Amino acid sequence: MTSGALARVETELPGLPEALRRVGEVILGDPAEAARSTIIALAERAGSSPATVTRFCRAFGFSGYAELRVALATETGRAAQAGWGAGVGHEIGPDDPLDAAIEVMAAADTRLIQDTAAGLDLDVVAQVADAIVAAPRVLLVGVSTSGDVATMLEGRLRRIGIPGWSAGDAHMALSEAALMKAGDVAIGISHRGRTREVMEALAEAGSHGALTVAVTSFARSPLAELADLVLTTASRETTFRLGGLAAVHSQVFVLDAVYVAIAQRTFERTNEAFERTISAVESHRVGRG
Repeated sequence: MTSGALARVETELPGLPEALRRVGEVILGDPAEAARSTIIALAERAGSSPATVTRFCRAFGFSGYAELRVALATETGRAAQAGWGAGVGHEIGPDDPLDAAIEVMAAADTRLIQDTAAGLDLDVVAQVADAIVAAPRVLLVGVSTSGDVATMLEGRLRRIGIPGWSAGDAHMALSEAALMKAGDVAIGISHRGRTREVMEALAEAGSHGALTVAVTSFARSPLAELADLVLTTASRETTFRLGGLAAVHSQVFVLDAVYVAIAQRTFERTNEAFERTISAVESHRVGRG
């Protein structure tokens, strides 16, 4: 992983062992300084050892500290040039003026999408899109806000002629998953990747030969481990928008990327579907007078 490193560290920090968590906290506290530091200097600031820093690097997919430093330097340089969220934190106080609250939201969401895009594995996006184009059935499973995201993608797929179904109820999801076959695609959406209903449905679909895809912020979560393919999302929490709520925009973005790749692969059919559906609902639009 050479991009989206800071987003991954921020998302997965709470679940790391204490020694690795201290290294992550030092890096997140001043990424630019971490990019300039030697491994010994960083270890001293984290109250750990160079070996611990090396374990931290490998836990996030880097061969060593040198590769992590390059990724940090690239990200901090890009962020500084773009001015993403400069001077804006993650907290919104009860007495903060609305414009300040909106500034925090805009900065967090802008960086969230940038982090998600930077961390996307384009080969996996292409594989998922190819599989969906060829699939007789596509099942989308999510609970709560992730279920809303699943329903949104179902609507988009159906509008371009892709047979997709979303299921947020555990019994319905398992029933649909039990009917899947080789060539079908099952997509499970879960911020932390630990939602039992989503995991059970994906496992059931996979047991019948369907391709399984996990959409999660935690690349080492149980959901990711049982899926054939994994699409990672970023999550930047702000006051009042924690956990899954903070990940909604990145989930939508990742699945939008898949949707666009599908539309590219079915260009003529998609355009024809758009024309027919627009024409069908035209009589329900109020004229401009």
